[in-house]
Amino acid sequence: MARQNPKPEGIQRLLGKWTPKGLLRFARGGAGQAATLGQRQVYILPTRYGALFAGMLLAMLIGSLNYGSNLGFLYTFLLAGIGLSTMLETWRNLLGLQVHGGRAEPVFAGQEAWFNIELGNSRRSQRPGIELGRQGQDPELTDLPPRGRVQVRLRVPTERRGVLALGRLTLATRYPLGLLRAWGYVEIPLECMVYPRPAGGGALPQAPGDGLEEQGDLGRGSDDFAGLRNYSAGDPPKHVYWKAAARGGDLLTKQFGGNRGDTLWLDWIQVPGPDDETRLSLLCRWVLLASEAGLVYGLRLPGVEIAPENSEQQRARCLGALARFGTAPE
Repeated sequence: MARQNPKPEGIQRLLGKWTPKGLLRFARGGAGQAATLGQRQVYILPTRYGALFAGMLLAMLIGSLNYGSNLGFLYTFLLAGIGLSTMLETWRNLLGLQVHGGRAEPVFAGQEAWFNIELGNSRRSQRPGIELGRQGQDPELTDLPPRGRVQVRLRVPTERRGVLALGRLTLATRYPLGLLRAWGYVEIPLECMVYPRPAGGGALPQAPGDGLEEQGDLGRGSDDFAGLRNYSAGDPPKHVYWKAAARGGDLLTKQFGGNRGDTLWLDWIQVPGPDDETRLSLLCRWVLLASEAGLVYGLRLPGVEIAPENSEQQRARCLGALARFGTAPE
């Protein structure tokens, strides 16, 4: 179970933030390939307790030299040996650690994205006190069993739509005594799709007539579902789309059209709004409503057209197109 751990101390944060990227050594992993920390990719510096420990040793050494105390020399060099052993053990606790990229489920803008990261330990000994986190965020703390793997979930807040890259990760440890902190940087190609934030209201547009059959009564029959419209006084309660009302949206009514086979196009030119983001939010809501209602629908954006279909894959395709609109080539 991952636990939160304090952020690195001042000098170590400054080194990670201001050191030119070209001078840093990263452990990089490809698609399906783990990133492994090597000897030259692990950095180590004393913590504030380590600096205090070093100052105490210096004071003990000066006192022993001044008074010629053999017992003082014994304690000084004994503690210095413990400090050196601690340095080696802290460095080895990260050496050879493997990082595997998992997957991140798509979210809507404003929600939190969760990245699943797997840490692997190929050694026969345990790796306690391993920290994993993104720059500028509190890391997660976990222990790795011998020759085992541990799943760590990193929470990343989202503010805008698009493709959210996980970015640079920092692996660190203070094991065993907390006198030193060893760390390394890892880059893995892990991304999360961030859909536009759905608009708060708005009913589906009427089907424009693409692919219509000659039969059917445009919402007055009772055989096949034909779409949604705004609620009108006197509509039967059994035809009210209560799911939309439960989410705090406008009250909508289901339309039934006999045996008519309408295809609903969600078209950019149909969408009102003062800017692109508002129109994308409304289109996002339409896609969700059409998917929940079981409609056959397609999506038209400037330069993009997704053929009509009714499936979970269609929902993901349309929402993904809305997320990438204007940010990357389709």
